[in-house]
Amino acid sequence: MKVAARAHVPPFAVMEILAAANARRVAGEDVLNLCAGEPSTGASDVVRQRAIDLLTSGDLGYTESLGAPALRAAIAQHYLDTYGVALASRQIAVTTGSSGGFVLAFLAAFDVGDRVALAVPGYPAYANILAALGCEVVVVPCGPETRYQPTVAQLEALDGPLEGLVIASPANPTGTMIDPDELAAIADWCAGNGVRLISDEIYHGITYGSEATATAARYLDRGAVVVNSFSKYWAMTGWRLGWLVLPDDLVTAVDALAGNVALCPPALAQHAGIAAFSPAGYAAARENVERYAAARAHLLDRLPELGWARIAPADGAFYLYGDISASGLDSITWCARLLDEAGVALTPGTDFDPVDGHRWVRLSFASSVDVVRQAVDRIVAWQRTLP
Repeated sequence: MKVAARAHVPPFAVMEILAAANARRVAGEDVLNLCAGEPSTGASDVVRQRAIDLLTSGDLGYTESLGAPALRAAIAQHYLDTYGVALASRQIAVTTGSSGGFVLAFLAAFDVGDRVALAVPGYPAYANILAALGCEVVVVPCGPETRYQPTVAQLEALDGPLEGLVIASPANPTGTMIDPDELAAIADWCAGNGVRLISDEIYHGITYGSEATATAARYLDRGAVVVNSFSKYWAMTGWRLGWLVLPDDLVTAVDALAGNVALCPPALAQHAGIAAFSPAGYAAARENVERYAAARAHLLDRLPELGWARIAPADGAFYLYGDISASGLDSITWCARLLDEAGVALTPGTDFDPVDGHRWVRLSFASSVDVVRQAVDRIVAWQRTLP
């Protein structure tokens, strides 16, 4: 029996590092895990308490395929309050995490053979899901000259037509953001060239020094799609709850696909997730961002000690993406040795950039300042032992 060719996508190197770190922890070793993009606080108390109440007396049967009406209405209100964008609840599709949202959006928007562009370095699942669905991935190499984000000039320079473009702001692994004027220009270019814009906004709310107020939800009339999630800002990673904001032409298709693929997202997560939009839920999310900001400030203060050759501007999200090529080690070896010899888990850049990622590593500071401080101490001390 064969294995489908579409299934042959590269695994995440971070999962190997994470498994090794967990094995060491189970064995009683002291490991500081800064490889996963996962807030250490977990869901807020108000969400947890709502889940407890629901488990005791709530209705946890199937919801509508596109999500419980009350949650979709709460998400629409969030866009009005946060961005000043008025949405109809029918334009919201609740999904099984942002991952499920990407699958539904790509299935609805693209056919086999369609060419879809995305920035590199970037989140590897974009390319892997697209490839598994039979799309052609068009890489847009992005460096410091464009702040690791694609520009209209780069899109115009690509050979051949495009059917889609995936952007992320703030981005993983770099943390860089697309400013409102550039987002508007990209949306205009996409609309004028018949390109479907898919905007990953799962790190919205996690910014430093400026607000990520530029949402592609403003451009639904031009065919844009927004992907978002409860995992990052609301620290609900394992609840597997996300959403899409859809233009009118994709609503029916996504509804039909969602019903066939998963019937509905997890009911407990949906009903409890409404509490994330309460004053207490927002307050808890803002407190988390303050923790990330303190950890980020500590990292930036200690960059001279780390001595990494280049750092991507960490304007949002909770990552520091650094060039460790001065060590003389490739990033996979560097990360493996750091874990083995210093007990710190970081992610090799090869997950995010198959060409130059061997020079880079990603550090997640979605943890306490104390943990980040200890990790930096260990990294600095370990790097001094290298030839």
